[in-house]
Amino acid sequence: MISTIHNKGGRAVALETTYRRSVEFWKGTVQGTPGDWSGPTPCTDWDVRALVNHVVGEDRWTKPLVDGMTIAEVGDTLDGDLLGEEDPKGVARAAADEALTAVAERLPAGGKVHLSYGEEDIEEYIRQLVADHLIHGWDLAMATGQHRTLDPELVAEVAAWFRDREDIYRSSGSIAERPTSAKGGDPQADLLIAFGRNPDWAPNPRTR
Repeated sequence: MISTIHNKGGRAVALETTYRRSVEFWKGTVQGTPGDWSGPTPCTDWDVRALVNHVVGEDRWTKPLVDGMTIAEVGDTLDGDLLGEEDPKGVARAAADEALTAVAERLPAGGKVHLSYGEEDIEEYIRQLVADHLIHGWDLAMATGQHRTLDPELVAEVAAWFRDREDIYRSSGSIAERPTSAKGGDPQADLLIAFGRNPDWAPNPRTR
């Protein structure tokens, strides 16, 4: 795991590195996505395009939030389809790069961000984003036949952070129930199950 440094500046550097690695993993998976974005994903309500659009939305929200804007101030400007038709991969890459730059600039100073449930420490918000990029990166890889083994250091980081938050996420409806038929036993599988995924998920060819 990334070493823990017991001062604020050191923690920010370590967290920014973790965040960057999760976003770069997401970016690479988007770039490897084939042309058909209509296939199913482990997120049962989303096809590939909707999944990518969701994370692009998270990335587009990152800069205004770490800059101190409220949800009301952003309004509905980031609602709906953000990908367009001409270059969705380019849109996703640009959104991720904008978020990376904003976090690198703002995280070291600490402070608060305004989220849907109220004010939150910026470090906690960034940890949420690390999990989002890692888990949804796996979703996208599984849906599109790409390499599905996650960075073990990121898995360990997210698992340690999520251990005390799983019940909160589930009770709020943010994640599905743990699949009873799923087989754990290794850190990646255990993390995916905690997030309501079946590590052995595969798309049904008849739905593609």
